[in-house]
Amino acid sequence: MDADARDLPPLTILHVITGLFTGGAEMMLAKLLARLPAGQTRHTVVSLTGSGPLGARIAALGIPVINLGMNKGRLAKGPALIAGFLRLRRLIRQEQPDIVQAWMYHANLFAGLAAATIPGAPPVIWGIRQSDLDPKISKPATIRIAKLGGRLSRRLSDKILCCSDVARVVHERIGYDPARMVVIPNGFDLGEFKPDPAARAAIRREIAVPDDAPVIGLVARFDAQKDHRNFLAAAGQVRKALPNAHFLLCGSGADAANREIAGWIDDFDLGASCRLLGARGDIPAVTAALDIAVSSSAFGEGFPNVLGEAMAAGVPCVATDVGDSRMIVGDTGRIVPPRASGALSDAMLSLLRLPADERRALGTAARRRIADEFEIGVIAARYLALYRATLAQEKAR
Repeated sequence: MDADARDLPPLTILHVITGLFTGGAEMMLAKLLARLPAGQTRHTVVSLTGSGPLGARIAALGIPVINLGMNKGRLAKGPALIAGFLRLRRLIRQEQPDIVQAWMYHANLFAGLAAATIPGAPPVIWGIRQSDLDPKISKPATIRIAKLGGRLSRRLSDKILCCSDVARVVHERIGYDPARMVVIPNGFDLGEFKPDPAARAAIRREIAVPDDAPVIGLVARFDAQKDHRNFLAAAGQVRKALPNAHFLLCGSGADAANREIAGWIDDFDLGASCRLLGARGDIPAVTAALDIAVSSSAFGEGFPNVLGEAMAAGVPCVATDVGDSRMIVGDTGRIVPPRASGALSDAMLSLLRLPADERRALGTAARRRIADEFEIGVIAARYLALYRATLAQEKAR
């Protein structure tokens, strides 16, 4: 901490987020709160729809977590909307934060509208976590809320923080104010995600995969955005070429109870080569067990956390060209078009067929890239600088 920072009073930040269940925005908020200097910042977190596992993680940091108790269906209509709005408005007045930071579309609108009705309210920073909005796949309500945010962004936000440059461009096109846009990428803890031979061996014993068998993993919740079918279709082609390859799915809904996944495993003749782990609390260990990490998303990604986590663990990645995936991976892995299982399988095979030392070198380069560009301490410092600049701009008006 430099002398100038020590002389400044701590900032109080009220974070408003749609929910605190597992997801990229929620994970980034938890990581950020763990790394922002306690002497310079104080935080309260308000969740619109529920606390979830990440609420407990944030509370364990000593940060108050307030749950408005709204389910997602009630966000758009009914008395619960009014009650939630009024409670959030009261919280802003009671807490008197220096900054209100919102995360995701619904929270952006709630926070912006609540602050707009309070005389002398603090500046509001909106958060954009998604890139493209595909009308064939994205929920119509999500698209409507995103577009409404664009129309209101000049009136209800002071800054609009995007996690990726692609997200910035897409949202400028649908009406978000370019003058308010700021891009800060996600950050990663290299102490948490790292090469870990012991964890690799333990996970492989657990899932009964030999140490020398290649393991390709998709760590993602079961959601149309993540395109598990595309991954499994590509996996079927890889297995035909390399029968000893194994495939691992990890994330909420990616488990044996999922009939769609079970059907695809049968369709693509994956048999016993596929492991379904479901939601796990030991993602760093699972990631360390992989030879290749995959992001097979079809649309909507801004800055996929799974790529940064795998790269920090020294695992080369294959990713679809969605969001900022190409920029994140750089020359340390492979990028393919979305919804193209043939290209995805070819990319997996190209990495698996590299000599072992070359694949290790790619993993080392991937970890170095995360350390140089996306280390969580550096990213947290950028958030803090944004908070101070936003507050200074407000006071200068």
